[in-house]
Amino acid sequence: MKTESEINVFVNGVLHYFNTTVQQTAECGTPHLAIGRHPDVSDYTGMIKISGKRTGMVFFTAPKGMLSVMLMRMQETDMSHDNLCDLVGEIANTLSGNARRDFGKSFVISVPTVVAHNPEKVTTPHARCYVIPINWRAHSAKLVVCLE
Repeated sequence: MKTESEINVFVNGVLHYFNTTVQQTAECGTPHLAIGRHPDVSDYTGMIKISGKRTGMVFFTAPKGMLSVMLMRMQETDMSHDNLCDLVGEIANTLSGNARRDFGKSFVISVPTVVAHNPEKVTTPHARCYVIPINWRAHSAKLVVCLE
């Protein structure tokens, strides 16, 4: 499986999440490589590690404002830190489930990990990191795919 098709599994998973969960379309911005630097992270980040046929990690990172509006669209009134962590973890978990389904047993996908307000805890492997902006309403998040 080529890297581009692998990345598309994760992109399609995020876009599908927005369509089904908040019932509004998100758009994919122009992907780019994070060359010579660590990809930027936002307030909340949901990460999954990949091993097996390929190794690396994938993470979805979003600002608090975006996640709060998503919760409102889902008819949720609790905008607490814990609920924001749950949401970004749920998005990562959805990505993980899609990857398991599409990649099969040759990819081992970890349980999602959530990092909030602590960007130095989001460390990427020594792999090429593709950064895909995810734009929804006036908000922007990032999907980052790092595969060796």
